[in-house]
Amino acid sequence: MTQQEREEAVTDEVVASFAGTKDERLREIVQSLTRHLHAFARDVRLTQEEWEAGIGFLTRVGHTTDDKRQEFILLSDVLGLSMLTVGINAPASPGATESTVFGPFFVEGAPEVPIGGDIARGAKGTPCRVTGSVRSTDGSPLAGARIEVWEADEDGFYDVQYDGDRSAGRGWLRSGADGEYAFWSVRPSPYPIPDDGPVGDLLAATGRGPMRPAHLHFKVDAPGHRTLITHVFAAGDPYLDRDAVFGVKESLVVEFAEHPAGAAPDGRVLDTAWTSLNFDIVLEARP
Repeated sequence: MTQQEREEAVTDEVVASFAGTKDERLREIVQSLTRHLHAFARDVRLTQEEWEAGIGFLTRVGHTTDDKRQEFILLSDVLGLSMLTVGINAPASPGATESTVFGPFFVEGAPEVPIGGDIARGAKGTPCRVTGSVRSTDGSPLAGARIEVWEADEDGFYDVQYDGDRSAGRGWLRSGADGEYAFWSVRPSPYPIPDDGPVGDLLAATGRGPMRPAHLHFKVDAPGHRTLITHVFAAGDPYLDRDAVFGVKESLVVEFAEHPAGAAPDGRVLDTAWTSLNFDIVLEARP
């Protein structure tokens, strides 16, 4: 038996071991995963030392993950797997708002705010008024859609990256009778993904940067429609063409308008300059 035949025999044996998996989809996934992992090892002629280093790296990723930081999602993001999965599962309707990566800093249980409320709750940054509408691809407004938003502050940190249990720069609200929504927050800033762990070490070792362009996260749900996970990116940001997690799409880049101190359209009076943006959301109906 040749070296190639010996190696392929190992793969065939492992693939066959999953043949009795009752769940057809699980069987398809684990058998395909086995074939591709073994093909990768053969392709690069993986050494024992390199295999051990890889296991050590994944162990560190696991140890870094906790209830506030998801290093495995971060690893998926920087390898482009997250965006590939987004693309595979993208809405089929061309008029629907495009989706992008979820990111590692979503937190369940964010506070609810009314339309026009403020999700900043102490997050540092220039005030920003966000408005828009939620509608279906057929143009009908979607009342009562749940709109969840979260973002980093002007220093590039999410609330969960600070000590304590405060909730700032995140919240959720319902769209109004005509699908309209509005809330206050702070203008997003570019920031580095957490690079003090194993994923950061990987970026440094491969000469890649950790920066993400300024953005707001959106998660939007409405009955009978696909859940949307997306970002709104700030036009003109210097990192739009080198996002560390490959999440930028042209349709999600918007202009932030600048305003002097004074009264906003909703009657709020600000003693500092502020910004605003409008972002209309279109959801795809479920088949």
